[in-house]
Amino acid sequence: MIKDDVLKSFARKNVLVTGGTGLIGRQIVDILCEADACVRIVSLDDINVNDRAEHICGDLTDYPFCKDVIHDMDFVFHVAGIKGSIEITKKQPASFFVPLLMFNTNVLEACRSNNVQKVVYTSSIGAYASAEIFRETENANGPPMDMFPGWAKRMAELQIQAYTIQYGLDNFAVVRPCNVYGPGDNFDPNNAMVIPTLMHRIYHKEDPVVVWGDGSAIRDFAYSRDVAEGTILALYHGTKSSFVNLGSGRGYSIKELVETLNSFIEFNYVFDTSKPSGFPRRVMDISLARELIDYDPCTSLLDGLKETWQWYIENEDEYLNRKNYFVEAGV
Repeated sequence: MIKDDVLKSFARKNVLVTGGTGLIGRQIVDILCEADACVRIVSLDDINVNDRAEHICGDLTDYPFCKDVIHDMDFVFHVAGIKGSIEITKKQPASFFVPLLMFNTNVLEACRSNNVQKVVYTSSIGAYASAEIFRETENANGPPMDMFPGWAKRMAELQIQAYTIQYGLDNFAVVRPCNVYGPGDNFDPNNAMVIPTLMHRIYHKEDPVVVWGDGSAIRDFAYSRDVAEGTILALYHGTKSSFVNLGSGRGYSIKELVETLNSFIEFNYVFDTSKPSGFPRRVMDISLARELIDYDPCTSLLDGLKETWQWYIENEDEYLNRKNYFVEAGV
């Protein structure tokens, strides 16, 4: 999806990827290392994702550390985040809200003060107000549907807007990804999202796998490699001091998701219609990203799930080496 002239622009450039051991970040790291960039990862995870990248263990809630590690960087991909289920968000909102606010503020301000050439910040679909279809020109400013993490993500977007107003900066791009899955996802059974949760339960022989609701709820599931490419394109092209959506380009019902998994993994399942199905439809419109940054996600749900399953059965326990905000918060 990324054209050669875009990839060549990263050759021998100093590039920092915060959260480079995570779901989207590790894909960005692999692509940039292949493009001959000088890649530095900052993460609190005890994970090595690419031998060609420099791995630094450091806390982004420490501003002097951020300013030092970003010094002399040409480009910064701020992808670091905290990922967890809806239930864990409700139980431990401070575990999302406080560190997100702190490291977003620090990283973006360190980029500004260090005069980084180009920066991209990864926000979230959760920063949107609730809707069935998410467009950049609509539902952008009402209360975010994911209250605490959504507000934290949106505060960073406002910080970038403030830079535009006060300093006239246009080198900060913003993307809002949808529900991203893929190799390197959070498979912690205590706080994982829907796809890694299903895979964990299938792998551990739950029989039948009980799926809440009737399976009719529709969600936008985007493969991590596609979103990583979109994030790189956003940094390269810019997002005109606003943000663009990064989704799959279509919606999938939970029933379709389960059936797709069942097409290549043998397991029994049942839908528990006594449980809530969730919001009926949440899908991203990616037409602006197609137009503005040449975004073109091409991974089918089947291919993406196969790649993710294969990675998971080979790396089942990787989540134990991740920074876990929820255990330390008393969960």
